[in-house]
Amino acid sequence: METVKRFNNRAEYYVKYRPEYPEGIIGILEKEIHFDESKDIADIGSGTGILSKLFARNGNIVFGVEPNEEMRTKAEKLMFSYFNFISVNGTAENTTLADSSVDIITAAQAYHWFNAPKTKQEFKRILRNNGYVVIIFNVRKNNTPFMKAYNKLQENLKTDFKKVRLENVKGNHIVNFFDNLKIKKKQLDNLQELDFLSLKGRLLSCSYVPLEGSENNRVLKELKKIFDTYSVKGKIKIEYKTDIYIGKFK
Repeated sequence: METVKRFNNRAEYYVKYRPEYPEGIIGILEKEIHFDESKDIADIGSGTGILSKLFARNGNIVFGVEPNEEMRTKAEKLMFSYFNFISVNGTAENTTLADSSVDIITAAQAYHWFNAPKTKQEFKRILRNNGYVVIIFNVRKNNTPFMKAYNKLQENLKTDFKKVRLENVKGNHIVNFFDNLKIKKKQLDNLQELDFLSLKGRLLSCSYVPLEGSENNRVLKELKKIFDTYSVKGKIKIEYKTDIYIGKFK
């Protein structure tokens, strides 16, 4: 399936049930790269605007570049009150932005869908001199009985989970993307507390989880069993490390 279309019919799940990004990201960027509200940002693969909103609230001009129409439309509705958010129909490989038009490029979970060589060329084109690229991932911690059962559920899916999971782009992949130059990596803690409806929505926001059919029914039944086993007072916790990679190109 074309990567752009993978998230059709998932925008509502994404908006309601995906974790936000910690406010502390702003402070880290202020300290590490003298970030402030004057910096223009291109948020690539911006989806429903979860990361874009963090920077729009800070006062930055944010170009939310998103190829999926459903996700982009949802972001436009949610970000309507932010005059400094500009929605753009584009991809990581062809943002449609002007040459040397932004100070900082951000990319979050969508990064692992990008064609790295073509994306790097495009990023270099739209960045101004001394511009930075900031890649941000919410990475689940897997050290609780619940998370081990939840991960096993996903690993047993009859889909392409193992092919597309986020772990495929850690480490050397990101170092190579930045031309093997030194990059800064920072981490913040992040957390979701979810009831069963929210946990179900969190799972269905993933592109590798079927939205209907027998496999969908099987997975949701198993999810309910896991929730009933490990929930406390009707809630479970998903803990994350938010990884923040800050770098430049040659």
